[in-house]
Amino acid sequence: MLKVGLTGGIGAGKSEVARLLVGYGAVLIDSDRIAREVVEPGTPGLAAVTREFGPDVLAADGSLDRPALGAIVFADPERLAALNAIVHPLVGARSAELERAAGTESVVVHDVPLLTENGLAPLYDVVVVVDASPETQLDRLVRLRGMAEADARARMAAQATRAQRLAVADLVVDNDGPREALEPQVRAVWDALVHRAGAS
Repeated sequence: MLKVGLTGGIGAGKSEVARLLVGYGAVLIDSDRIAREVVEPGTPGLAAVTREFGPDVLAADGSLDRPALGAIVFADPERLAALNAIVHPLVGARSAELERAAGTESVVVHDVPLLTENGLAPLYDVVVVVDASPETQLDRLVRLRGMAEADARARMAAQATRAQRLAVADLVVDNDGPREALEPQVRAVWDALVHRAGAS
């Protein structure tokens, strides 16, 4: 099994690269999606979050009220650390479970937005960084996602710098250009991953 960490700044096009890799045969483990799953209604994760942060973080239907929780944790690093201490081990356990189910011959791609920020590069055999210039990221966030420019800039500033991400990369996908320029690059990355998986 080859464990691949896939990361990139917001608006760089990481999700599209992940989609293409799955099309070639990768097994995708999406940490954001798992982080949502482990705090769904009825889970031990949601019970733990409610114990830590109180009933005000629940919506009327019993699900997690993300904006309410976000308002608490993003203003206070200690509260954010308390949330991460609940959610990260659950995400890790579920990721490991999915990885075991993938089988020994697989190329397993972990989609990890904050790989660089959280110092997770050593956990993977190969780190793939989807790279785009800050100008391209900003344009996509504003034009394609409808974000206000100030919000987009704030989200970008909260992440690792382009240089920090590139410093942990084994393979880089340059996604500054048009969509049709992306596919041949991802195909080449896939071929390199398959080669490494065979060699290991």
